Amino acid sequence: MEWSFDGGAPIYTQIVDAVKLAIASGALRPGERLPGVRELAVEAGVNPNTMQRALSELERQGLVYSVRTAGRYVTDDGTAVREARRELADGYVRSFLASMERLGMAKSDILKLLEADKEE
Repeated sequence: MEWSFDGGAPIYTQIVDAVKLAIASGALRPGERLPGVRELAVEAGVNPNTMQRALSELERQGLVYSVRTAGRYVTDDGTAVREARRELADGYVRSFLASMERLGMAKSDILKLLEADKEE
């Protein structure tokens, strides 16, 4: 995985979002085994406790699960993956609309812009 962190949000939430995106987009497949906490932490350049916190949150959200002594795996639950995809999409849409509003664009102008882009 590619790891890129900014100063805006806690690192563990950025890890949660990155893994959630990888699961929702299919980059991480259902049933796929995740690398161990230490390996992921080294890869991401973060403290193992931070990675553990992120993975625990992903478990809480139902996107990964643990098998005792065998590691963590991506969920096979299609509903959880669809919900994650929808949650991410909603966030992207809200961010896009907020940016367009800061530009002073009305909803009708935004719709026209999207329609024009769709036709290209």
